[in-house]
Amino acid sequence: MLNVLYEDNHLIALNKEPGMIVQADKTGDQPLSEMVAEYIAEKYHKPGKAFIGVVHRIDRPVTGVILFARTSKALDRMNKQFKEREIEKTYWALVRNKPAQLEATLVHFLTKDGEANKVSYSDKEIPGSLRSELKYKWLAEENGFHLLEIKPLTGRSHQIRVQLSAIGSPICGDNKYGYPRGFKEKFIALHAKKLEFIHPIKKENILIEAPIPDYLGIWEIWKKYQ
Repeated sequence: MLNVLYEDNHLIALNKEPGMIVQADKTGDQPLSEMVAEYIAEKYHKPGKAFIGVVHRIDRPVTGVILFARTSKALDRMNKQFKEREIEKTYWALVRNKPAQLEATLVHFLTKDGEANKVSYSDKEIPGSLRSELKYKWLAEENGFHLLEIKPLTGRSHQIRVQLSAIGSPICGDNKYGYPRGFKEKFIALHAKKLEFIHPIKKENILIEAPIPDYLGIWEIWKKYQ
């Protein structure tokens, strides 16, 4: 059952669950893009496959807002907005180690190892690296955990995960990037909370918010901050 947050003739947004992949990959698992196409085809009685365009991606263990285009025109225009950084993305993350600064802008240069599906960082530009920038703000502390709000200014692979790890605050459950252990549910405590953009056809401001997961226990005490 898909958790639809927003839907019109041009776009559809979901609250993604952990474990779902956005696009097909070498695992062979059914991607979310195909699930959405099937949902649209069934709901609107479309013969054959419905068009679904992937606008952006979030990692498999991450939850939250994911947006798809229902027409090629919407896809082209949304791709342009993402490329020109006109989209505002807001994430929430839980960490055990409180950052030294309560609010800061982080800049690192990231290099991806495609075979290992892992990203490394450098404080200085090196051959093959991509400049990556985000802003974060400390929001609250509960039971030894810290809630951070993150706004990525670039859209690099594993960016938030790597950059928070780089300052000694790896995301809870993210043992790929420095947290001591993973969660048995195979998720990390990173949630795509909000997506704000100009509608590609209607030209209206759209704000889509995804409630934090109520089926993942670590998030339970943070609902009051929504």
